Amino acid sequence: HNPHRPSVTRQTNTHVLKLPGLAQRKHFQSTNPPPPLPSFTISVEMPPAVAAAAGAAGASAHAIDTKTEYIKVASHEAKKGEFSTCLLLYSGGLDTSVMLKWIQDSYECQVVTLTVDIGQTADDLDEIKQKAIKLGAKDAVVYDAKDEFADVLLSEAIKSNADYQGGYAIGCPLGRVMISKVAVETAAKYGCEVIAHGCTGKGNDQVRFESYITTLNPRLKCIAPVREWGMGRDEEIAYAHEHNIPIKQKKETPYSFDENMWANTGEGGEIEDPALIPPLEQILQWCKTPEQAPDQPQLLEIAFERGVPVALNGQAQKLSAIVKECNAVGAEHGVGVVQLIEDRLVGLKVRGVYENPAAAILIAAHKNLEQLVSTREENELKTFMDTKWAYLTYAAKWYDPVMFHIAAFIQSQNEKVTGTVKVKLYKGHISVVALESPNTLFDLNLATFDKNMTFNQNASAGFIELWNLAQKTSHGVYKYPGRCVEQLAPQQQKQQQQ
Repeated sequence: HNPHRPSVTRQTNTHVLKLPGLAQRKHFQSTNPPPPLPSFTISVEMPPAVAAAAGAAGASAHAIDTKTEYIKVASHEAKKGEFSTCLLLYSGGLDTSVMLKWIQDSYECQVVTLTVDIGQTADDLDEIKQKAIKLGAKDAVVYDAKDEFADVLLSEAIKSNADYQGGYAIGCPLGRVMISKVAVETAAKYGCEVIAHGCTGKGNDQVRFESYITTLNPRLKCIAPVREWGMGRDEEIAYAHEHNIPIKQKKETPYSFDENMWANTGEGGEIEDPALIPPLEQILQWCKTPEQAPDQPQLLEIAFERGVPVALNGQAQKLSAIVKECNAVGAEHGVGVVQLIEDRLVGLKVRGVYENPAAAILIAAHKNLEQLVSTREENELKTFMDTKWAYLTYAAKWYDPVMFHIAAFIQSQNEKVTGTVKVKLYKGHISVVALESPNTLFDLNLATFDKNMTFNQNASAGFIELWNLAQKTSHGVYKYPGRCVEQLAPQQQKQQQQ
């Protein structure tokens, strides 16, 4: 029962579900055939449409009713009449431009727009601001967060060797952290009770925005017009024409993009279907393909202090500038392009094309330098902590207490990650070719295969005997299937003896 849903009178009917007796579950673990399972029935009063959908479930186990009326059920979802001013996260594109007018009409409120600059290259920020004002915004805020984004979030991403499921440096999740923080601050400044975003009901970003906004200020509420209005692209264009909303008429493309200085995400078209080969030459916005890249490699020298890049090719720069330059150079050589099969928060399996050249370069350099100055045990644990950091950041958990503890460990290990790294870029490949650090654990006299007196090889045999003691002892007590010489075929035994 939802007290906020309009009262309607409807006919109901009964749908019968048959379930096996759960008490018989223990028989499923036996090697004997289970006895016949009793069944019982549950009578459920259902609306006709729901009952019909349940009856059709056998024909299509994955059928989803996409025409269901949207009903607000969460406590943080704002309703008409509860607020007078809304802050809209505004990009100036089709969706958010239509939203700006739609929110004013549907919720009868004033709208302030917010555009956060985190290094996106495709936007004309002044044009976006003027467009918002013309469409009736009470005010249009453009906030430059490039340096804060780099110094606070990207620095931690580098120290954490950011990588979600194989090469994605989680540019979009990090961007949502920054935008949400600025949005909460701007809402307080303008007295906005509600923040609106342009995310769909199928993606991760709705979870990120609404989670972070309500975490940073539990008094704020959210609206998500795309979840509510039921318009597709054609309907949005028609709405825009009807209400004199200027939109750029571009050649129809199946691809959509989201970018900031750390990554550019491509979705749609052939990208969506893993059985198809995405035409990268039509998709990539930043990077050349390896075939288009120069025939000559290029070297970069990156200096790190306590895990953070501080200079590029001998020139000290702020991190946002280093990222920008590495993006330009890396894109020219086609590095940092990833086609990723990705697990979304909402349970969907999707594919995306990610361009993150600067991230790929800086993380490769950092990771190698970190391994040089850390012990085997430190590197092993750091790999686990990096993975956990990436999964939690992706999963809208930036403000979860466990992230504070993980970040403390990561920062501690990075205290000694200081030095310089030389990286070679060539036709889509990144190679770390040289590195040095005042904290290196490499000792040439110990590691060289040339004759030397530093490493005492007389100690090796005793070390081997003790190192192998537990394995040898257990193997003599119990023979594990497939791992014993006695179980090998005669020919295999003979080969092993030889």
